[in-house]
Amino acid sequence: MNYVKTTLKFTKVRLNRSTFTKIDTMQHQNIRFTGTTNSEFYKVLRTRVNSYFKEKNISRHANSKMVIKTIAMLSIYLTPLVVLLTLDLSFPLYMLMWIIMGIGMAGVGLSVMHDANHGAYSKNESVNRLISKVMILLGGSDVNWRIQHNVLHHTYTNVADVDEDIKPPSFILRFSPHAKRNKLHRFQFIYAWFFYGMMTMMWSTTKDFQQALRYKSKGLIETQKISFRKHLFTIIISKLAYHAVFIGLPLLFNVAPWYWLALGWLTMQFICGVILAAIFQPAHVVPTSDYPLPDDSGNVDADWAVNQLYNTANFAPKDPILSWYVGGLNFQVEHHLFPNICHVHYPNISKIVKETASEFNLPYHSYNTFFKALKEHTKMLYNLGKYDNAPAIH
Repeated sequence: MNYVKTTLKFTKVRLNRSTFTKIDTMQHQNIRFTGTTNSEFYKVLRTRVNSYFKEKNISRHANSKMVIKTIAMLSIYLTPLVVLLTLDLSFPLYMLMWIIMGIGMAGVGLSVMHDANHGAYSKNESVNRLISKVMILLGGSDVNWRIQHNVLHHTYTNVADVDEDIKPPSFILRFSPHAKRNKLHRFQFIYAWFFYGMMTMMWSTTKDFQQALRYKSKGLIETQKISFRKHLFTIIISKLAYHAVFIGLPLLFNVAPWYWLALGWLTMQFICGVILAAIFQPAHVVPTSDYPLPDDSGNVDADWAVNQLYNTANFAPKDPILSWYVGGLNFQVEHHLFPNICHVHYPNISKIVKETASEFNLPYHSYNTFFKALKEHTKMLYNLGKYDNAPAIH
């Protein structure tokens, strides 16, 4: 297979039903990356990145800046809750607290939980697992998150019907050119953001239970060294704890009417969902992605690391404030190639990744600004909603 820099192009050609049937039936197969072209790329890159840390004599895990950020993000998230529980606020100030909590909630997920669940926060796995439990404060399951994100998304980035990040409810959204298109999808570039805002609402209520059952049927729960019974029990207890803190306590200790609380909680969730989508979606659902398709045997004719380059994009690499807030996830290329390296190091190793990709004549997708990345994601939503066909598959 020859890798050639391509841009996703659409024409009004309809895929036949058998194509979708093949995709639907591949989800339980053992998907394998079998491509050998440019397979030396990652070996060279990994050697260079390892040398960087050795020469600088620094750890690839968190540093003091990361610890300070952890405290800051948790403070942004939880301090407004304390204010709500202790002060009698006017409606505008009451809602402002929930808005700040939504910003803090997304920040904790992007900058703290994310690194811990990748094992990148500390070289001590016990510390990573402890910090990953901050997921309880976000209303989610760290076990399900690691399966969906670490196992499925990072391993099979943009692979049809395997990467759940590009597999939303198909009757509402279409993130892959291999998924079926319906008439409603023509407007998804407009309404998608409303559903993005509902992401964490579903996460904190029903999604974890649905995922647990699905992952049990696929044998994925055992990859996390936990029994299904214990996993389900943990989800139930964590949900009760989460709702007790963020709904129960405000009801008990704040004099605000219940409908203020309902509106505030929904606002927090919506803001968090939109922020998370704005960071993750422009990294993969963009015109530069090529969406590899497994053959009938589950083989993907691509090298794993090279597939990351073709299906991942950076944005706003020179914006330190944005990078600080989003946990370095504007450097998605570096994150996908080295998920076990703490994000505070991404700006420095990005230079190594870009130069090595250039040497191997491989793409290094990066949008100069955050606005440009959002614009390209919107363009992709429009194309996926208007046209049926898939791009040329490697």
